Amino acid sequence: MITRVESGTSNVAEQVAELYKAGGHARILGITGAPGAGKSTLVSSLVRELRERDNTVGIIAIDPSSPFSGGSILGDRIRMSELYHDPGVFIRSMATRGALGGLARATIDAVAVSDAAGKDIVLVETVGVGQDEVDIVRACHTTVVTSAPGMGDDVQAVKAGILEIADVHVVNKADRPEANKTIRELKMMLTDSGHASTGGWKIPVLATVAEHGQGVDELADVMERHYDHLISSSEIERRERTMAAHRLKTIIQGVALDRIEDPSIGPDFDAAVEDVRLRKRAPFTVALDLLESSV
Repeated sequence: MITRVESGTSNVAEQVAELYKAGGHARILGITGAPGAGKSTLVSSLVRELRERDNTVGIIAIDPSSPFSGGSILGDRIRMSELYHDPGVFIRSMATRGALGGLARATIDAVAVSDAAGKDIVLVETVGVGQDEVDIVRACHTTVVTSAPGMGDDVQAVKAGILEIADVHVVNKADRPEANKTIRELKMMLTDSGHASTGGWKIPVLATVAEHGQGVDELADVMERHYDHLISSSEIERRERTMAAHRLKTIIQGVALDRIEDPSIGPDFDAAVEDVRLRKRAPFTVALDLLESSV
């Protein structure tokens, strides 16, 4: 079904609509962070912990793709190979295919498919591209931002919006000498920026060594507590409203792009591009005209 979603098979929208009605039961967790922070290792270790707690898990791992060829390494399948023999775990790697925000266009539909398939938890791991990661917060109940000791600087973290999107901060590879310093700096940055809490939830900064499973049980506990907090505070309604709005906007953008790229619109689009190149018409005006003509 996810393959049908990615390839845009005919009638797939109607099929996803039926699946969407059957879902709404899974907890959706997002893991994001800079390259090299050990996200995939953390995901593997976290999933093992969740399985020990009798949760079934769907993993949607987003890999970057070339903006020219559209090709993707899809390396998460290799890194998570030890989970493949567990019937309670489903893993799907997806290429971004040029989508911004750290998520593939079909990611949200893939989450809906996993939800409808009965997974207790759907875990989305985004590409590590810094500033483009922020869309994850509009697609998940709980967002975990992963850092590694000594990586990046606090100014870049604030500019990228990484502080604002986290419900939980994790400093992975915490057996490194710089770990305590990174944890202190993160806590200080959260306090100084006014993002130490949100909606009554105090954002924790946890230390893990995912390679050896250290601190992962505490992370699983905190993620459960955050979901319980969302329900008890009625914050879950606001968050799911944000998720629904993001889903609608993503679909609208996708439909608009598909219509513009329709072969029947092609000559008009080419002519419009030439008008913009020659500065005969303004880009915004041309874009509106193309949208209206494609309806």
